[in-house]
Amino acid sequence: MEEFHKVRRLPPYVFEQVNRLKASARAGGADIIDLGMGNPDLPTPKAIVDKLCEVVQDPRTHRYSSSKGIPGLRRAQAAYYARRFGVKLNPDTQVVATLGSKEGFANMAQAITAPGDVILCPNPTYPIHAFGFLMAGGVIRSIPVEPDENFFAPLERAVRHSIPKPLALILNYPSNPTAFVATLDFYKDVIAFAKKHDIIVLSDLAYSEIYFDGEPPPSVLQVPGAIDVTVEFTSMSKTFSMPGWRMGFAVGNERLIAALTRVKSYLDYGAFTPIQVAATHALNGDGSDIAEVRNVYKRRRDVMVESFGKAGFEVPPPAATMFAWAKIPEKFRHLGSLEFSKLLVEKADVAVAPGVGFGEMGDDYVRLALVENEHRIRQAARSIKKFLSTADETMHNVISLNAHR
Repeated sequence: MEEFHKVRRLPPYVFEQVNRLKASARAGGADIIDLGMGNPDLPTPKAIVDKLCEVVQDPRTHRYSSSKGIPGLRRAQAAYYARRFGVKLNPDTQVVATLGSKEGFANMAQAITAPGDVILCPNPTYPIHAFGFLMAGGVIRSIPVEPDENFFAPLERAVRHSIPKPLALILNYPSNPTAFVATLDFYKDVIAFAKKHDIIVLSDLAYSEIYFDGEPPPSVLQVPGAIDVTVEFTSMSKTFSMPGWRMGFAVGNERLIAALTRVKSYLDYGAFTPIQVAATHALNGDGSDIAEVRNVYKRRRDVMVESFGKAGFEVPPPAATMFAWAKIPEKFRHLGSLEFSKLLVEKADVAVAPGVGFGEMGDDYVRLALVENEHRIRQAARSIKKFLSTADETMHNVISLNAHR
């Protein structure tokens, strides 16, 4: 049978090919070190779990919850923005709780997109940034991801040559997968551009608290007047090691938040109330849990950069996020990121995320997640070193040395 229209618009899920190889290898007894999935392995802090256990005993919390988030949770998120960024938000009209930032992004796309609307989207980037709008009938125009002097020329060309004019610009800093970090001066230029051309800014700030060097990453909402055109998405998944809890937020422009809230009201009743209460407790905490998570990822980053470098696989140290973005070694680059990722599973028992899964501009790279402990990261480096040193003898068993993209 012919595939449905919206399903046809979605490309094959690249990561699934690596996942199948990974599952097959494990079924055969292999010990796969999985650096591919961005799935935090750290436990949720005990105080947050204890609050959940306490609240879940009250049968009144077992009823339907609030789609936009219980009032205390929205107040806690507004208070976090005030403390961390100096940004004042009205918790009633400028904050909505989401089932993770991914759901928030997808439903914002449903709320604001008409068929054929043009969206300016970084390439490479986290897949939902593009696919959420593709499923909503939008058209993606790729732009650079690095926040430097070359960022704005493609945006100006897009405004001149896109019909219709672009509806929205997507930002993601610190970036998944590239780990680029933006400055407040960069955000000022973005907001000036957006206001000049009447473009919505959608900022994914999921990694605001996972940073290692220098100043904490800013929020675009710190720019005066940014709230006129901007909505920003955050997540508790990485900050508090709560990925399975599915708790995030969208904050910013009242009109856009109202549109997202209305769409969500037709689709869900919000997260389970005890989860929302526990999330409130986390946001109102003293920040020590966040600092410990940050320190764990920093130690892992340092071990990965050092051990992989000694193995012959150079990994630039990311300034933020729980990922490293590494160029494929030169002798393997012609294979592309998917085939190289398959080789690492089959020959080194190490899983990574192929860069092409984040956009065609990522095909010379792989993403390495800091989701294994330091011992396992060193073990992965040793396995990769052995593979790299013997590749000339072993690669012919997997793929032709003359393969081309």
